[in-house]
Amino acid sequence: MIKRLFDIISSVIGLSIVSPIFLFVVFLIKKESPGPIFYKAQRIGKKGKPFSMYKFRTMVENADKIGGSSTPNDDPRLTKIGLFLKKYQLDELPQLFNVLKGDMSIVGPRPQVSWAVQLYTPEEKQVLSMLPGLTDWASLWNFHEGEILEGSNNPDKDYMEKIHPEKMRLQLKYVKNHSFWVDLKIIFKTLLKVIKG
Repeated sequence: MIKRLFDIISSVIGLSIVSPIFLFVVFLIKKESPGPIFYKAQRIGKKGKPFSMYKFRTMVENADKIGGSSTPNDDPRLTKIGLFLKKYQLDELPQLFNVLKGDMSIVGPRPQVSWAVQLYTPEEKQVLSMLPGLTDWASLWNFHEGEILEGSNNPDKDYMEKIHPEKMRLQLKYVKNHSFWVDLKIIFKTLLKVIKG
């Protein structure tokens, strides 16, 4: 109950603060390439329920039909503004609407695509017991995922081999040891990461 109230208040305040950034990003996206401003990414949420996760579009139109779900920084589908948005995690800002709707929480395990969830071990499926979040311990460790996957011929495969194991360990750490104070600590560390880039 307290976590949900915190999510609602935080998302409303967050949307109010970043609204000028929203307008500027919308202008840049429309100026650089044709297509929608927002991208609805299909993700798996609490209890395995699918939902649409909102993001600013960082790629060319119909990019999901010409490549995988993992995105290295040298992915040719990325637009110039898209690469900038990903570097500072600004493409994730629309997920504040997901938090307001109740699909997500401010802090919680990051939601995954369906094919990756299907590969979860019984232990890893514990992350589906909570609402997915904007950030968590794994997000802090893996803040620059695109850099790790640069030069990959198979980003999805390399993601599962190089990133997934540690990411799941950290997500399970949060599931087993979460509290309001842990959430505040993660939020503070995330803001520092964003500022530093």
